Amino acid sequence: MMDSSAQDWNIPKINNGGWDIEIPHSIDKKKRNILLISESTAYTVALVGLNQLWYADYPKSSFHFINDNGEWLQMDKFGHMTTSYYCGVAGIKAYEWAGFSRKKAIWYGGLTGTFFLTVIEVLDGQSEQWGASSGDLIANTAGSFLAIGQALKWDEQRIQLKYSYSPTKWASQNPDQLGSTHLERALKDYNGQTYWLSFNMKSLLKIQSVDFPNWLNVAIGYGANGMVSAYQKNEDCNRMRQYLLSLDIDLTRIKTKSKSLNSILHLFGFIKFPMPTIELRNNRIYTHPIYY
Repeated sequence: MMDSSAQDWNIPKINNGGWDIEIPHSIDKKKRNILLISESTAYTVALVGLNQLWYADYPKSSFHFINDNGEWLQMDKFGHMTTSYYCGVAGIKAYEWAGFSRKKAIWYGGLTGTFFLTVIEVLDGQSEQWGASSGDLIANTAGSFLAIGQALKWDEQRIQLKYSYSPTKWASQNPDQLGSTHLERALKDYNGQTYWLSFNMKSLLKIQSVDFPNWLNVAIGYGANGMVSAYQKNEDCNRMRQYLLSLDIDLTRIKTKSKSLNSILHLFGFIKFPMPTIELRNNRIYTHPIYY
């Protein structure tokens, strides 16, 4: 017999020709507790850690907003959106693993990124050096709802936000803001970052052919270059926006016989696969045999 103390039951209903068929759904209390404790711990550690390592050396202020929407040619906003999106995708899987119903997992898990990044905005808003950003909050929410909306409509992610990076010469001119190590620059040097919307062709176009690869995507990207600081100052460079069109590979749709390899592919699924790319920059078209 099933131990009722280990399971909670939600009863979703499916209408079948006028009859409501009840399908039991179980929540694993042990997994639920692991998930909730892990989330609470992560939020607490992040809040305390960021406050001590990042904000403690700067004077506090009353909570306030700033308008930073013109900074970095909006590259930072795409970063917020992409981070929130992938936190949402991971959150949905985590809540399903814990046994939550699909709909609850989508909403609770999908909002994980928005909730986590809002904590950072609260800290920013209480620092005299910075301030909460309405643009960041909008980007965070947009990322979450891109994950939630697709899960509700299609029960899968047919359009993914992706990231790619290659080193640039600009980081060395302002290492405090753009990073002094390769890892820091991958996170902070907006000149080397590109953010992509990657569209899965087979699922979006409903291609039935078994020969058409289900992992083939078409991606449109946005990047920027020539930025040494948040705003154009007396810099010896010309800021420019970059618009890109490329093919991509959805690593999450590649299935092998190895569960470990599948997990690795899924782990790196947020990275745009290097492929031939067309770039529009300063009203001129450039081609790249391989673009990172």
